[in-house]
Amino acid sequence: MRETDTIDMIHEDALPGHESALEPKPDWEPRYPGSGRLKDKVAVITGADSGIGRAVAALYAREGAHVPILYLCEHYDAAMTAEIVRSEGREALTIAGDLGDKAFCDRAIAEVVAKFGRIDVLVNNAGEQHPDQHITDITEEQLKRTFQTNIFGMFFLTQAAMPHLKQGAAIVNCTSVTMYQGSKELLDYSSTKGAITAFTRSLSENLVEKGIRVNAVAPGPIWTPLNPMGGARPEKLAHFGENTPMGRPGQPNEVAPSFLFLACEDASYMSGQVLHPNGGTIVNG
Repeated sequence: MRETDTIDMIHEDALPGHESALEPKPDWEPRYPGSGRLKDKVAVITGADSGIGRAVAALYAREGAHVPILYLCEHYDAAMTAEIVRSEGREALTIAGDLGDKAFCDRAIAEVVAKFGRIDVLVNNAGEQHPDQHITDITEEQLKRTFQTNIFGMFFLTQAAMPHLKQGAAIVNCTSVTMYQGSKELLDYSSTKGAITAFTRSLSENLVEKGIRVNAVAPGPIWTPLNPMGGARPEKLAHFGENTPMGRPGQPNEVAPSFLFLACEDASYMSGQVLHPNGGTIVNG
């Protein structure tokens, strides 16, 4: 990624951010033909309007899944993702709202079930972050908001979906490399990611007897709207991902296959685990 690409791009602290405004555009396209690994499944994906969520939606659709798309307010981007899903011959449903609101999560799941009659896969991907150089810079409002979106919303949506998840269903949560490495400018965000990993492992133990698998993916630095639109400084964006062993940021379509593996029968003997598409960083997690 060239330095001018990142410094000259739109930069605002307004999340989750429009992928349509991002330059260069992230790579979301699946890299290979589908093989029916999610044929006729219904896969709810949060934050699927852009970034990793869009890439997962595209790959799931190629593998045969219908995809309800949950997102906050980026209507144009969500419509684009829905069109991607439909172009693969699958059905899409877009539902806008705040995952930090339990009532919205209940309504969203009810809408999904009313249309599709079932839920086979739940992907808790949506999240937000706000960089701060000092812990004293983190306001009470920001702290509550980050936890509300990143971990409370995950609880709320999973609670709403539980009556509809049957034996063989899969839950895939999005944690982060920051949970394992820490991040000096993302104190609240990395803390929520630690909570998500603990939630994943604990929920896995809770649901294993029901035949429901729960796993997670911990991406490294991935080129999505989250970082540039989340307030990252231009000088940091200019070198985004260079500290990985591969020396570059990842693309959403390099992360999506981890979400596919954990959602389908290929991972039938895996629960409580975390996959690490992070550019080669060793985290021993």
